[in-house]
Amino acid sequence: MTKLLTLSLLLSAAVASPALSQSSQAESRVVVTTADLDLASAAGQRSLDRRLASAVTEACGTASVVDLAGQNEVRRCRVETSARIAADRDRLVELASRGGNIILAAR
Repeated sequence: MTKLLTLSLLLSAAVASPALSQSSQAESRVVVTTADLDLASAAGQRSLDRRLASAVTEACGTASVVDLAGQNEVRRCRVETSARIAADRDRLVELASRGGNIILAAR
């Protein structure tokens, strides 16, 4: 019997935009879908980790190489966002390893 795991992770990151003033921030949201991954396997977990890293990079954006404050803000955003989603990632992998159907997002 095949186990089905359907979920989406939503990353939110407050990121500074060069077009915005220093005091204002924009919020970026990135959805990471994992319906095609077997999170009970090491390969599935590696794929999830790559997707999450890519999503964090996308959510936090980039800064010009001459904008040191912007680069620091992007670095801070990536560290904080990665830390914020780590527990959710671990919980999803644990649930998948136990088997069963899990739906974390539905319409």
